[in-house]
Amino acid sequence: MIPGQIALIERLRSLLADQPVVREVSIFGGRSVMVNEKMIVSALKDGGLLVRVDADQHDKLLGRPGAVQAEMGPGCDTGPGWIEVEAEAISDDEHLSS
Repeated sequence: MIPGQIALIERLRSLLADQPVVREVSIFGGRSVMVNEKMIVSALKDGGLLVRVDADQHDKLLGRPGAVQAEMGPGCDTGPGWIEVEAEAISDDEHLSS
C-alpha cells in the first residue's frame, strides 16, 4: 500500500471501530474493508474510495461532489450499488463519514 492509502485505511478503521465483525482484504487494486463478510468500501491507490451503496440510493449519491459511477474498466460500469469517490471529496473525516 502507498502512504495515502495507509492513511485512508487508518481513518476508515477509526470510523468502523464499533462494527462487530470487520476484516481487511486486498482486492480491486486497493485495501478493502469487509463488515460481516460483505465488502463495504475499498481504499484506492489514488486516495479515493470504491463504496458499496444501497442500489435504491445510487442515483441520489452520484449527485454528491466527487462521486462517479464505478467502472471495472474503461466503459464497463459496475452497475447500481458501486460508486467511486474522489480523494478531494473525502479530505476530512466529516466528509468521509457522510
